[in-house]
Formats: sequence, structure tokens, C-alpha cells
Amino acid sequence: MKIGYACLVEGKKELAMRSCTLKNATEEKLREITEHNLTVLDRILDYNIENGILLFRISSDLIPFASKKEVEFPWQRLYANELQNLGEKALKGGLRLSMHPGQYTVLNSPNPDVVERAVLDLEYHTEFLDLCGLKEDSKVILHIGGIYGNKVEAKQRFVENYNLLSPNIRKRLIIENDDKLYHVEDVLEIANIAQIPVVFDVLHHKVNPPAEEKKVTDWIRLCGETWKDFDGVPKIHYSQQWIGNKAGSHSKTICLEEFMKFYQSVSTIPIDIMLEVKDKNLSAVKCILGTSRTGTIRQLEKEWANYKYTILEHSPKHYQEIRSLLKDKNSNPVHDFYRLVEEAMELEPARGHVINAFQHVWGYFKEDASEPEKVKFLKELTKYELGEIGPDRVKRYLEKLLDHYPNAYLLQSYYFLI
Repeated sequence: MKIGYACLVEGKKELAMRSCTLKNATEEKLREITEHNLTVLDRILDYNIENGILLFRISSDLIPFASKKEVEFPWQRLYANELQNLGEKALKGGLRLSMHPGQYTVLNSPNPDVVERAVLDLEYHTEFLDLCGLKEDSKVILHIGGIYGNKVEAKQRFVENYNLLSPNIRKRLIIENDDKLYHVEDVLEIANIAQIPVVFDVLHHKVNPPAEEKKVTDWIRLCGETWKDFDGVPKIHYSQQWIGNKAGSHSKTICLEEFMKFYQSVSTIPIDIMLEVKDKNLSAVKCILGTSRTGTIRQLEKEWANYKYTILEHSPKHYQEIRSLLKDKNSNPVHDFYRLVEEAMELEPARGHVINAFQHVWGYFKEDASEPEKVKFLKELTKYELGEIGPDRVKRYLEKLLDHYPNAYLLQSYYFLI
């Protein structure tokens, strides 16, 4: 079972993608951004393989406006070698890739212009994966679309338009239940008519279930039956509800205890799990370590180095408990570690705790900082102590110092990013 995340990497500034507006999309600008994004994707693949994250969804915005008729940019010819190299790296590393067009890619619209744009977008996604040389288990995920006043006709229109797609698109396209219009039973109906694999989305199902009641595992198995051997292992989407937000909102992080209950219920079913969550790769690493039978204390110590100043900021009590937890070098207390991390992150940082974390981080710079920089930090710290400014301003100044005085330990930390 592979566990992965979608599109963006959290906690790693150097792995940030770039974009531009349509009015600024000159060929020069598109070349600049595409080359940057392809380099970043290459590094993301390295990061994923290194961390055992073998399922990853590539951002649709990697090549800006690639499916727009009004933008002429021969990315296929310009970056054929780069795409082939990316695909070879993924295949060699056992990394399964996918893409997921956005909400405006609607194949069942009654408006021919909308359908035409949807087809162009699907062509872009498919061509990207094809040029990478990826196998047919690298998929393009699509929602069914709208209802437009008549659900029966909308389903039929989806099937008709699907059948008009090129074989290259059809071999990669898979469909997913959504949280408003098309529940899993609707999607299975379409899938069985058109012979399309189905991705089961766990949170969408909770929000928008069909009338027929079945266990989640039964629905997952039914969706899995729509996949043929060449489609690869069936995929599902897993997320948790962000408490206090509207139904269907993805949580900030995956609660490991809740995930483990789900994982145990599906552990005998052949699936790959795509996490849809705000903290992306951080939750992927958490879930991979949580389900691993071969994890080590070293992996937790690496994670602790990333989290420690953020935890200190939220709760010195949890900070000390985690330190004590990791003293036994023969243990692997992954579930207790993440329970403490999650508990701490739920706490509102007290002013004194925030100041304590500021001073710990400042310790990395105080020997190298110039006198004006020292004066500036103390002024900012005093203003925060007096309630004249917020903590983000002090943190931004410390981050600015990190740019001037790079420190490998802090550069890997999540302190400035979550």
C-alpha cells in the first residue's frame, strides 16, 4: 500500500512552485516559470523517494496555461527531455504519479465551449504523463461535473462525451464521487456503463452518501472492481473533516489515531491512499511512519528536529514530554510522539511560550548578528512583550536573519512555515 499527498510540499521553502497571470504569460515568462517548476518537481520526487512517499499528485499548474487555446507555448517540444527524465526517476524510485484537473474542467456541461475547454485540459494532463513515459497506472482524476437540472441527462452526457475522447485520455482517466452532486452509487453507475475506474473519496462519501447503506469497506471493494490489471492498484482519497468548518473541508493535519482505525479496516484491501490534507507531506510522513513495521527512533528524531520549536511555541510541557519520550533509543514510540505533537498544535500559544521559542531561535544568530540587528531584534521582542505587535512580525524578522545567516538545522525546521 502506497500513501501520498497532493501537489505542494509544506515546510520546504525551496520546493515552492511559481505561477503568473494570463496577461503576463509571455513565452519568456512561461519558459522561466516552467523551468523553475520542473526543477522543483525533480527535487520533490527526490524528497518523496527519500521519505518513502511513493504516491504523489502533480500540480496541474506546473506548466501555466498549458491547456489554453489563446496561449501558444510549445512545452512538449521544449521540455521533452526533462519530462522523460522525471518519468524515469519516478519509475526507478517506485513512485506512482497522478494529476487532477480542477473544478472548471467539466466534461458533462451542456455548453459545447465548456466541454471543448475540458477536453483540451484533459489532453494537457494526459500528454504530460505520456511524455514522462509513465505507465497506465498514472491516472488523471476527474469529477463528473454538474447536474444542470436533470441528473439522468447529465450522466448520459458524461458517458457520451467520454466516449468521444481519444484512447490516450481514456486509458488514464478515472472518476471520483464528490461531496455535493454525485455520490458513489452515481459514479459506479457511470463507471459500469463506460468502463471507467472509480476513485472512492472517503470524506466526500461521509458528506454525500447514497441512499443505499453499505460499509465504507464494501464501497471501496466495489470501486476497486472497476479497475483492470493495467490500471494498477485501485486508489482512494482519504481526508478528515476540519472541525468547525463547513462539511467536506479538509483538516489541517491527519489525526494519526483516527487514520490508524481506518487503515486497520482496509489493510487487507489492495489500495493506494492519497491523503487530501492541508499540511500535505507532513501528514504523509506521519501516516507512513504510523503504519510502518520497520520504523526506527532515528526517523522520529528527524521529525522531532523539524517540529521542536513549533512545539515549544505551543506548549513547553509537550516539548519536554516528547524529549523524554525519545530518550529510549531502542524504542519507536511513533503513535505517542504524534499524539503529543497533535495535542500541542491544538493549543493556543501563550505569549511567554512564544517569547521562549523566539529566544531559542535567536540563539542561532546572536553570535553572528551585527549590532544593529541585535538592537532590532530586542526592539521587536519588547514590542511583542508589550502587545504592540503580533508574533508574526518577530518571526518574519528571525526568518530574514535566517536568509542572511543560513543554518542547516533551522532551514529544515517547520518553525517558520506551520
